[in-house]
Amino acid sequence: MSFNLKQAIQNGITRFKKLNGDPHYVAMGMAIGVFVALTPTIPFHTIIAVGLSVILRASKTAAVIGVWFSNPLTIPLIYFGSYKVGGLLFSDLPLCEGSCESISQLLELGMAVTLVTLSGGILLGIVPAIAAYFITRRIIAARRSRQISVHQIKRANHTEYF
Repeated sequence: MSFNLKQAIQNGITRFKKLNGDPHYVAMGMAIGVFVALTPTIPFHTIIAVGLSVILRASKTAAVIGVWFSNPLTIPLIYFGSYKVGGLLFSDLPLCEGSCESISQLLELGMAVTLVTLSGGILLGIVPAIAAYFITRRIIAARRSRQISVHQIKRANHTEYF
């Protein structure tokens, strides 16, 4: 069984179109998912996003969809970006200069690398999460408005015949 990215994207779009709830509820869930996706917390993305959605009363389904912004193609970029941004915050911690030549060098740094990468990921996640909120809210609001208009037109056409 192989991973089919195109099918995964189509499934995500289909699920997105079927989301229920008011625009704020759905947008908040998507923002949470995108934020968590941009943190180096694999394999806990879904658990964290759903947990935050429960706490913040947001759409759990939208959060799970948002988490997929972190995927096999983007994970290396997310981790690298998180590490670099975190390195700017914690310049006094021992970090790999340039690139570590082996995994053992990374492992020797231990919690320092984890702290740096997690901090960088949290910072990197803020702006995309805010953007995801407003984009999703606008899309959901427009979709709801169209659905209401279509429903009103159908109802008006139906009553003309009776």
